[in-house]
Amino acid sequence: MPFVERVFSGVQPTGNLHLGNYLGAIVNFVKMQETHNCIYCVVDMHAITQGVDVWGGPVELARNTREVTAAFIAAGIDPKKHIVFNQSQVSGHAELAWIFNCVARMGWLGRMTQFKEKAGKDRENASVGLFDYPVLMAADILLYRATHVPVGEDQKQHLELSRDIAQKFNNDFGDSIRAQGTNDGLFFPLPEPLITGPATRVMSLRDGTKKMSKSDASDNSRINLTDDADTIAQKIRKAKTDPEPLPTEEKGLEARPEADNLVGIFAALSGRSKADVLREFGNGQFSSFKNALAELCVTKLAPIAGEMKRLVADPGHIDAILNEGSDRARAIADETMKLSKDIVGFIRRR
Repeated sequence: MPFVERVFSGVQPTGNLHLGNYLGAIVNFVKMQETHNCIYCVVDMHAITQGVDVWGGPVELARNTREVTAAFIAAGIDPKKHIVFNQSQVSGHAELAWIFNCVARMGWLGRMTQFKEKAGKDRENASVGLFDYPVLMAADILLYRATHVPVGEDQKQHLELSRDIAQKFNNDFGDSIRAQGTNDGLFFPLPEPLITGPATRVMSLRDGTKKMSKSDASDNSRINLTDDADTIAQKIRKAKTDPEPLPTEEKGLEARPEADNLVGIFAALSGRSKADVLREFGNGQFSSFKNALAELCVTKLAPIAGEMKRLVADPGHIDAILNEGSDRARAIADETMKLSKDIVGFIRRR
């Protein structure tokens, strides 16, 4: 029996969603729903893996969870056609993560570069959750037996771990899986990365060598999805540039990170290539290009900001979307957990 093709996508509710989050992930999520069977998850359990000073505490977490959900809906994701929910409402994520903790190996997790980067030099004080984050991510994906996952560069290693865990589970419990009559001894699929075209890497508006980030001290370094039209236009016009006119070919952007960033943003928002943008604006001054970019950003982003503001003002409506989504997600997850427990040998309540 072939696996049902299904896409799982997760976003952490860390607050201050910005243009980088929109172009790097949410735009592709909106496109995917036209061609795939999608599950969109606000991964609030992942959000608490670092200290409370990082994730902000209970009030902040709830607010951020609703804000990410609002961003999904405002950007065009349809919660009626696809599943939108928050991770902590479905207990199977934690249950399957424990089974996978007993399948995964310390050596595998020890090679995860993101833990090393986030924990820094003081690894002894990092939470177990931060170290174990990739196992929970594997559970997120495989709980729905998802076949495809859209991933950026920073998550490719984690997806490989998900595949390793799925493979080892299938190998370790092959006889039990076959006894269930499931996919010739394959209970979990080996999820594939979903390639959605060149990823849009959005850099800081103040420093083209650094990624746009919510943690940057300067609010002018990013365009927040909650910014109004005037703020968006002002930030674009204040964005750092260099004194030279725009080049006519992409090669001319190589040593000019700020120019490359702004051209890339224009290309991504307009659905054009950088080469096409430069054919229009090449040899021109930044002032006229920035005006055009500001107008484009306002046209694309201001309606999303307005709709997010409306949705966030009605938390009951957002909670209803998440509750309905979690019911639909749980129906899939419960079936996976029922079979997983049978395969492992747990005696379930009948």
